[in-house]
Amino acid sequence: MSLPEPLSRSKPVFAAPMAGGPSTPALVIAAARAGHFAQLAAGYKAVDALRTDIGAVREAGVDLFGVNLFVPNIHRIDDAAYARYWERIAPSGTSMPAKTEDDDAWGAKVELLLADPVPAVSFTFGLPERTVIDAFRDAGTLVLQTVTSAAEARSAIDARIDVLVVQGYGAGGHSGVWEAGVLPAAVPLVDLVRGIREAVAAPIVATGAVSRRDQVAELLDGGADAVAVGTALLRARESGTSSVHRSALADPAFARTELTRAFTGRPARALVNRFVEAHSAHAPSGYPAIHHLTRAMRADAAARGDSGGVHLWAGEGWRDAREAPAAEILRDLTP
Repeated sequence: MSLPEPLSRSKPVFAAPMAGGPSTPALVIAAARAGHFAQLAAGYKAVDALRTDIGAVREAGVDLFGVNLFVPNIHRIDDAAYARYWERIAPSGTSMPAKTEDDDAWGAKVELLLADPVPAVSFTFGLPERTVIDAFRDAGTLVLQTVTSAAEARSAIDARIDVLVVQGYGAGGHSGVWEAGVLPAAVPLVDLVRGIREAVAAPIVATGAVSRRDQVAELLDGGADAVAVGTALLRARESGTSSVHRSALADPAFARTELTRAFTGRPARALVNRFVEAHSAHAPSGYPAIHHLTRAMRADAAARGDSGGVHLWAGEGWRDAREAPAAEILRDLTP
């Protein structure tokens, strides 16, 4: 199945959105100038900052880009479980932050993108209301949805999503799985793509632990219409990846990744460091409450250059990430 505009103008390797800093306007611009679709990451970003990022991409003359939004699919946590986790992780002498279960300024971001439409918008963490999807489509914006199973894919297509972003178990950072307390199925990405291709008729972008050209080729042969890479770009010159994160990705002391709720209360794949080792087994489901609970601790560790106390998001192919221009990395991944 062919990809719709503007994705049809892109080479088959896309730059995946990465919230929290890595997906800068410079990264999106570099990818687009090399002929690859890329997205800004609106997650955790203030509305004014998102507006500025979009403006920077447009000022560079780029019209092949999108914006990724976190859907407010809150995984709620009760007060007792929240307090128990704080008691386990709390630095001595610190007070427990109030529980926060916000929606990442969802309404304001949707309003911004409907008032001044971008070429494409993608949704992660859950399926938006049908009225939101219809509003974007009426505005001429292509709509993409992250799914992790055939059941999620069917619901997305029933809601008139244009393109499915099929995310595998090995993906770095947060899993897009919708249901609270559930982990994505541990199946190879190519098998997940084939299963969803059989279940629904829709364009598919495959993503998750893709770090080599042969993997891209296998996925395209296996039914994907394009492939999106994230971890492979974390060390790109144009990315906004923090110095402590960059260093950890190249540090042979880190031996593996793991899906963990320890940092945010939502399953996310990270390099196994001190914090993951100590707290992953006890971390509750509770997003975004746990994200806010640990945020100050993570920021403090990052400021001190302590790679043992920060979230080192990384897909299973993190060893292949390298320091290079984004255009070069994407070129070398394209069959």
